[in-house]
Amino acid sequence: MEVLRVSAKSNPKAVAGAIAAVVRDQGRVEVQAVGAGAVNQAIKAITIARGFVAPNGIDLVSVPGFAEIEINGEERTAIKILVERR
Repeated sequence: MEVLRVSAKSNPKAVAGAIAAVVRDQGRVEVQAVGAGAVNQAIKAITIARGFVAPNGIDLVSVPGFAEIEINGEERTAIKILVERR
């Protein structure tokens, strides 16, 4: 499964396009974000992506969870959001 990492500086519309493309191609994608700003951008992107794929009859659902990831050799807790077709 493809993993998209979102930062606080990510453009939500660009991330939404990536989410929509991966879901259309593979049916699901994992979105990872560390920090409140990054989670905010990720949620915005998922919301926008729902609008991108809706005309094609695709309804997206999101399942949030936690993931332990490594950034610069340091273990961090990330929010992971599994986005897939309903």
